Amino acid sequence: MSEDRLTELQRRLAAFAAARDWDQFHSPKNLAMALSVEASELLEEFQWLTEEQSRSPDPERLERVRLEMADVLIYLLRLADKLDVDLPRAATDKLALNELKYPTDRVRGSPRKYTDY
Repeated sequence: MSEDRLTELQRRLAAFAAARDWDQFHSPKNLAMALSVEASELLEEFQWLTEEQSRSPDPERLERVRLEMADVLIYLLRLADKLDVDLPRAATDKLALNELKYPTDRVRGSPRKYTDY
């Protein structure tokens, strides 16, 4: 998703919340908790699937997963808006840090955490 699309979506979400007088409930704490709940609902869709089933969910499950992913994104964007965090910049910065923590020549093909090397 382009930065412009993210910004437009943030604007739409802010307007949606404002029109319903929900900003009073959208504190960073509440949004972070809601984000966690939605991430758990996403996780629940995969809970008892095999690895292979998780790679090829049936159409009904895939639609539920898609909508849970949207919920996660919505709450993350609202939280970023409330804390004035530029998510594309934050993701770029985090990727740069991860490139340092996980150099290709040391971690290729390994699931271990950087502290385990």
